[in-house]
Amino acid sequence: MGDNTEAVQHIQSPRSKVVVTGFGPFGNHYVNASWLAVQELEKLGLREDIELITFEIPVKYASVKTILPELWEKHNPMLMIHVGVSGIAKSLTFEQQAHNDGYDKYDVDNCHPDSECCIEGGDQCLVSQIDMNRVVEAVNNSTKCSVQSIVSTDPGRYLCDFSFYTSLHINRSCSAFIHVPPIAKPYSALQLAEGIKVGILDMLEQLNTTCECD
Repeated sequence: MGDNTEAVQHIQSPRSKVVVTGFGPFGNHYVNASWLAVQELEKLGLREDIELITFEIPVKYASVKTILPELWEKHNPMLMIHVGVSGIAKSLTFEQQAHNDGYDKYDVDNCHPDSECCIEGGDQCLVSQIDMNRVVEAVNNSTKCSVQSIVSTDPGRYLCDFSFYTSLHINRSCSAFIHVPPIAKPYSALQLAEGIKVGILDMLEQLNTTCECD
């Protein structure tokens, strides 16, 4: 009887949530490498005590402005991770900051913000409180993945930068952005997912350490 009660309590105990988004097709990215990597991550999972929630976001400014606040409100995640593709990336690229202005590139609906800003009146730049240098060190030293990673401070003034700034504006303590290279240049979607997983687990460790210090 005691064993059954324990099992029921384990099933009913709430799990922490991590939301990971990828982007849909745009330009010559007919199948977006970011979404393929996120789908592989979903198959891998994170930890038994973590509920992984994935979502594909259209490459549209209006969609980002609507969907991201809804994801924050609905899930109240302990981490919000956005993944996007970069045609010039050769490794996993962990972005440290995002920008509020300069959004003059058109999305898949041939639109961009009239003000060319993400949040009118917002700070010009927002920095994630997650230490991306530490995350990169964890990925590069891991025996559980074969990808290399770097830190960047310029997500590119397009939907990647725009989405990262949107989430940082909501919560800087637990927002992150990861750029992936196109598939097979040089990594497979599974290899990218393995690297992303190692990075996310380090972020969670950082957050746990912060909570213990508080």
